[in-house]
Amino acid sequence: MKLGAIFDMDGTLFDTEKFYAQAWLDVAEEFGEKPDPNVATAVSGTNLDGYTRRVIKKFYPNIDVEKYIARVLEIARTVPEKNLELMPGVEEILTFFNSKGVRMAVASSAPVEVIEKNLTRSNLREYFDVLVGGNMVANGKPAPDIFLLAAKNLHLLPEDCYIFEDSLNGIRAAAASNGVAIMIPDQVQPTDDIRKICAAVFASLTIAKQAIERGEI
Repeated sequence: MKLGAIFDMDGTLFDTEKFYAQAWLDVAEEFGEKPDPNVATAVSGTNLDGYTRRVIKKFYPNIDVEKYIARVLEIARTVPEKNLELMPGVEEILTFFNSKGVRMAVASSAPVEVIEKNLTRSNLREYFDVLVGGNMVANGKPAPDIFLLAAKNLHLLPEDCYIFEDSLNGIRAAAASNGVAIMIPDQVQPTDDIRKICAAVFASLTIAKQAIERGEI
């Protein structure tokens, strides 16, 4: 078993990625654009940096990117205030790792204050030794920076950490960090190329926990 476990937040710990996926569509329509369902997949997991802005411009050349992103965040982060649901298996796998002395971190493209708030509201904060937000690194996912920093702050090598992600960009970042990239699909399924760089793909954290417990990964 690895010494550390690093978790993405939206779509991995919390069932919130669906709010972002819908907001990317709804806000595009607000801005007079024809909603493109591929936008959400293309930007999912990123920390809304220059990379994200360039991707959005490819889909919507005439849109005001800054205002578009700000409106998406306004909508997507407001909904969970009333209903913040855990993804299946979260408490189970966190309890399991905690019992085995595995050090844990959250590495999310969201600001660290949002991570802190969500974990506290859900009574999960005590499980995590380290929190890393997208505002703490220069380059967001698919760059590996966020996972490299999380592993460093756990005082571990990335290859000694399981990294749980739901997005394609997140898996690219996890694999680039040399961590053990495990995809738990939510809004998107892995492509053939993504499967090649994953250590494993599981339908839920519960199944991932069972595989780890059996020593399969």
